[in-house]
Amino acid sequence: MSQSKVAVLRTHPQTILADYHRLMNLAGYRDVIARDADTALKVNVSWHFFYPGSSTTPWQLEGVIRAMRKDGYDPDLMYACHNRTVVIDARLGERENKQINVVEAHGLRNIHLYDGGEEWIHIRDAVGDLVDGFLCLNQVYPDGFHIPRRFIGKNIIHLPTVKTHVFTTTTGAMKNAFGGLLNEHRHWTHPVIHETLVDLLMIQKKIHPGVFAVMDGTFAGDGPGPRCMVPHLKNVLLASTDQVAIDAVAAKMMGFDPLSIEYIRLAHDRGLGCGDPRRIEIVGDPEAAAENWNFVGPFKKMTFASRMQHKIYWGPLKKPIEWSLKTVLAPWAYMASVIYHDSFWYPFLARKKMQDALESNWGRLFQNWEALTPHGQGFAAVGENTSGIRQTGLRAFWRSLGILGTCIREAPEFLTLRKRQIVHQA
Repeated sequence: MSQSKVAVLRTHPQTILADYHRLMNLAGYRDVIARDADTALKVNVSWHFFYPGSSTTPWQLEGVIRAMRKDGYDPDLMYACHNRTVVIDARLGERENKQINVVEAHGLRNIHLYDGGEEWIHIRDAVGDLVDGFLCLNQVYPDGFHIPRRFIGKNIIHLPTVKTHVFTTTTGAMKNAFGGLLNEHRHWTHPVIHETLVDLLMIQKKIHPGVFAVMDGTFAGDGPGPRCMVPHLKNVLLASTDQVAIDAVAAKMMGFDPLSIEYIRLAHDRGLGCGDPRRIEIVGDPEAAAENWNFVGPFKKMTFASRMQHKIYWGPLKKPIEWSLKTVLAPWAYMASVIYHDSFWYPFLARKKMQDALESNWGRLFQNWEALTPHGQGFAAVGENTSGIRQTGLRAFWRSLGILGTCIREAPEFLTLRKRQIVHQA
């Protein structure tokens, strides 16, 4: 396996846009992202409410788009790309995380993969005999599954953040493909989530001529991610053409042994990328990449919801309850997640946990994003702390009731049942 390369830079708001341009070029993105093909900017929305470290930041999206335009990429061939889950409202998320502001300012297309006009193609038609080499997806989906046709033969740039995850220890570039490549029954893969991420990376290498990742670590999340985390100011950016290597370097910076994380080790062993930090070339700021943040990880201070998820997928509740997640009873799990995270945790706990982050330069940049105009390098001033996060407290609680209604209405099991009823009536 040839040595992989990961670019790491320290940054601050005054130079953030120039730093993203330098970062991407240090990582060699122009070597893999062809100018004559569509490029999906795969936005990450891990929570429809803003929470530091959880989702793609507006300056991350802004920096990537400006870098590509500066390097001669046609904005007509770029588009922001979103997936949906039954517990995350992507359209609310792109507004609350101010991603849509960036997309509209640059006049880019904004694609939601689950809109009715999007065509999905059966996996065997998309990748052929590659299916026979999957680690787990053939067992999870015996009849196969579908992926977006628009991805075939097109580039993708993943836009994750640096954070921990209650299922996979860390999450980053490899996990960012999860929502875009699998249908609404993604939760079926949770018991074999590490193997799933490896299968998805195999698919990406087959269907995309270019795969690149740009990871924002201005905020980094520790604890039971990707939502109920403790945000830390880390002021770093990462990028790589190697999805395994960038996840390995981010994991090492967080304080974990990358090869002890199963999805990284499995991908490394299969030659899909390099998960061994000793064999990864660091360009940009090696001292930043050598930091050890000593994160406690997602398993020591779990929330009630994350403890229950582990009991269902890997613990004593697996046999009596997991079967229900593949039946019309499955929406109980979606409803429980929304009630805990959106109706309880965020309205009543999030403001205090993210207060220091909101008062930081990055927090003020986020709050004042709409009113600020960048100069060539970044943002000369970021404004005052305005407490400009709208969806907190009772406002977030009332909003969560609408999210719960949408979750119930759009649960795939209920949609399938309604379709069958319509066919029967016809």
